[in-house]
Amino acid sequence: MTSDDATTTPALAAGGRISLRTLIAIRWIAVAGQLATVLLVHYGLGYRLPIWPALAVIGVSVLLNLAAMIQGRVRIRLGERDAALYLSYDLLQLSVLLYLTGGLQNPFVLLLLAPLTVSAIILSRGATIAMTAITLASLTVLAIWHYPLPGSRLLAVAEPLEPSPVYELGVWFALSLSAVFVTAYVWQVADEARRIGEALAASQTALAREQRLSAVGALAAAAAHELGTPLGTIAVVAHELADEVPPDSPLAEDLALLRSQTERCREILASLAQRPETEGGDPFELLSLAALIETAAEPHRRDGIEVAVKAAPQDSSRPPMARRSPEMLQGLGNLLQNAQQFAHSRVSARAEWSRSEVAITITDDGPGFPPSLLNRLGEPYLSGRDPSARGGARDGNHMGLGIFIAVTLLGHSGAEVRFANARGGGAQVVVRWKRHIFEGARR
Repeated sequence: MTSDDATTTPALAAGGRISLRTLIAIRWIAVAGQLATVLLVHYGLGYRLPIWPALAVIGVSVLLNLAAMIQGRVRIRLGERDAALYLSYDLLQLSVLLYLTGGLQNPFVLLLLAPLTVSAIILSRGATIAMTAITLASLTVLAIWHYPLPGSRLLAVAEPLEPSPVYELGVWFALSLSAVFVTAYVWQVADEARRIGEALAASQTALAREQRLSAVGALAAAAAHELGTPLGTIAVVAHELADEVPPDSPLAEDLALLRSQTERCREILASLAQRPETEGGDPFELLSLAALIETAAEPHRRDGIEVAVKAAPQDSSRPPMARRSPEMLQGLGNLLQNAQQFAHSRVSARAEWSRSEVAITITDDGPGFPPSLLNRLGEPYLSGRDPSARGGARDGNHMGLGIFIAVTLLGHSGAEVRFANARGGGAQVVVRWKRHIFEGARR
């Protein structure tokens, strides 16, 4: 016999759901395997199993699969509750089949771990704990109550096999321990994979938002340039008409209004062309290191928190220039936002450069990073600093993703990010690029 979850891995859906079609397909494979095994053992090898009760147990799975297919909803994805019920049935069905065929003496008892493993991959912690409890209860029942494993006439084993109680206790203990260990291990690995996937999706969303803002800024600058010529033509024509119309004409006032509004449009477009960064930025505009920090910090400024930017060249080399990069802006913005969330009154950003390196050091005067988390900073959903240190509540959208997104995006730009606590107190983040990589983004 075989478990309906042991043959293949179910397709995962968003939110930990599983396709009903996948469960039905796997269950058909399980039915075929169980039926073939029971018939081979009973008729081929000569073990006298309670064949009709065993076939009835397998037949229930056949009926359930047929009922699910007749409903015509095989394409739906099951929620956690329904998926847990399906897996629980698979576990109980296999337990009953094992009860009829020797209990823990049956070598196929190991397959009880298969539905449990699938549960650990696709279900939440609570549902997986419930599945583990069902598995342990099934193992305990099978250790105490079960049909004896019959002898085989074909293999010259006439009497039912009766292992010692100590052996059965050992098998029960080994399987129970394996169920707990395998479930905990698989769930931890699967949960970390789910969290990494969700966090990467969040970082991609943040990057896409910054790229859209950059595109809007570029469009605004282009519009300002393209509309300047027709507005200039309108202004010239309005001026000539005003010269030809007598001052007391009813059209004079309208022409004056047309000229004033045309001039106002030209001023607005000139402003957009001169300050594209305030509307999202021109992705081809070069920024100095200090301007890059100021631009990244601007959307996240908080009342009562000073953000001081200081340039500190390390040699006589020229100041580095970088193309406005969504990765750099979003990454640095997240770090500066995090620093301001926990600062008491001040955040400092020190921009340093030499012929070979470019570095930005962000320091706040808050409580600093918990020492126990320093080596793990940059992992998703990791949040340890207490926002109450500055008398405020944590941002409702803050779920420990800000630093992860920052590290991910800055890593894409070629930066190395390091976290520490400053000697005088507060948190310190150092972002460092090789200079040719930092400036290479604009080539």
